[in-house]
Amino acid sequence: MNPILKLAFPLAATLLTATAPAQTPVATAPALTPAAAAPAAPVGRKLVEIYRVAPGQHEAFLRVIAKLDEANRRAGIPARQLFVHSDGASWDFLLIQDAEFPEGKGELVGKAYKDMGIPTGPRFFTEFRSLLIEHTDTFAKGPTTATDYLADLDATPRLTFTGAPPAAPSAAPSAAPAGRAPK
Repeated sequence: MNPILKLAFPLAATLLTATAPAQTPVATAPALTPAAAAPAAPVGRKLVEIYRVAPGQHEAFLRVIAKLDEANRRAGIPARQLFVHSDGASWDFLLIQDAEFPEGKGELVGKAYKDMGIPTGPRFFTEFRSLLIEHTDTFAKGPTTATDYLADLDATPRLTFTGAPPAAPSAAPSAAPAGRAPK
């Protein structure tokens, strides 16, 4: 079956169920008007990690992540968000967490690792990688909404690599070829 259709059928069923009329009257909250909507919180950088775990190592992987989350907790940092594969692509686990430690928290995480006997440095790398077939990670800005991201986009100068507005003329015209600075 086409992967798009495979996702579309359950999504459509969920939407139809969610939008079906209620059998009994339900009180609803007043709609938020744009003036009543809360201002958007600052958007941070997130680290998104996708893992394919070695056969037979799924429980061990989860126990390691739980231990790392406990170190975060001891340092006053939230646990990673964990998503567990259920159907489709070949990944097993997806984790999302802040990309950077808040001020002073990195040292506290390091102390928690030491107190808990969690390997660090090259030993962390080799021990953790023994649980994996492969992984990928990337940095993302979010969570956000399209509206909030467009507001950020609209607040930046409309410059492009092709067709950018011309720079303000300088006091002395340059005879240098385009793309080169005068000597």
